[in-house]
Amino acid sequence: MDSLNTSPIMSLDHGFPFDPTYGYDLDALLAVIPPEPPADFAAFWSARYARAREQRPAAELRPAGWADERFEVHDLSYESTGGMRIGGWVLAPRRLPVRRGFVIGHGYGGREGPDLDLPFDDAVLFFPCARGISRSRCAGLPEAPNEHVLWGIDDRERYVLGGCVDDVWVAVTALEELFPGARGRVGYLGISFGGGIGAMAVPWDERIASAHYNVPSFGHQALRLSLPTIGSGEAVQRYRQQCGHIPETLRYYDAAVAARFTTVPVHVAAALFDPVVAPPGQFAVYNALPDEKRLFVLDAGHFDYPRRVEQQRMLLAELEQFFGCDESRISPLV
Repeated sequence: MDSLNTSPIMSLDHGFPFDPTYGYDLDALLAVIPPEPPADFAAFWSARYARAREQRPAAELRPAGWADERFEVHDLSYESTGGMRIGGWVLAPRRLPVRRGFVIGHGYGGREGPDLDLPFDDAVLFFPCARGISRSRCAGLPEAPNEHVLWGIDDRERYVLGGCVDDVWVAVTALEELFPGARGRVGYLGISFGGGIGAMAVPWDERIASAHYNVPSFGHQALRLSLPTIGSGEAVQRYRQQCGHIPETLRYYDAAVAARFTTVPVHVAAALFDPVVAPPGQFAVYNALPDEKRLFVLDAGHFDYPRRVEQQRMLLAELEQFFGCDESRISPLV
């Protein structure tokens, strides 16, 4: 384990009616034990992945109508499972040939455009919007996080988070079809919602060679539903109170459980203070990773704080190193 940037958290002024550290210090967070998987967990996800690999994305790229100094900017559209048309953006390098690629997930607030500050000049960057959100809005599927997170929650086959994982896998298919130079050299990055979705997607897709999860959500569902929050977990907590139990589905949609099955290098940025995604759930994802992993400790997540700009700069520099030119970082492990 590499653990950097571990200075004690400064006291942060906030107006929340609860403590967003939840009483955990770094040592306690690193001691959070991830849940055990259901007996058929791997079989469920492996079968889902096999179905998603059969999906032909019929991907389309169109000029976005605006320019960037480092990248050509395209609007992206492809067909995911269940007939869902997924929209987003693609950045293709201007100066260098495509040597690798990344699929990049967003938070539950959606995405208004691609991230232009990622330090990967030789990579094609895919920014798909998860089904129902931003450029992937569709009739019948609510976009608001507190409604989206509940859609199909009582059926593990229909639960919307499973469809969002499908969208990642089909994005990898589209990326490799459109940019053959990236084939076999694909990474994943995701923040918050996108971090949790990535933790569920990466273990089963042998095409994804390495990953980064930033303040990942959906980790340790039992803890997630027991701690106060202003995030999407609050809606699931209300639903649990109404139905009187934690939906069995959530045992299969636990990012910390899925992380146990990961076989590629993963970088995690996890926060000591976070009112939206409780830190014990974030660290449960990190703690569950069995193999090569690296930790960057943030003072806070989903919250402005004095060292935020400095830490984001440090994090980008660390990601450039983690996903650097070492062949083991950009080629599939065998």
